[in-house]
Amino acid sequence: MSDTIHIQIDRADGSLQRLIGLVERRGFHIDGMSLSDEGAMRRVQLQVRGRDAGRCTENLGRQIDKLCGATRVGFTGSSYAYQGSVAA
Repeated sequence: MSDTIHIQIDRADGSLQRLIGLVERRGFHIDGMSLSDEGAMRRVQLQVRGRDAGRCTENLGRQIDKLCGATRVGFTGSSYAYQGSVAA
């Protein structure tokens, strides 16, 4: 089952590549992705699923929060939902 993570990321060179690399290194498959530009930021929607049952999407979200230039805006999963706020 796929979970969806909504992320706001800056438009710096390599920022999208860093995000995708992080997701793959943490043991997740990207089932789908949509991208929209909003001025100096990009809004990314990722549909991810773990490679095995031991992968927790919430832990992936916390890692994305630590990524420089990225902010997790929303998260919808199989059993819970997260809605963060973006600092101005």
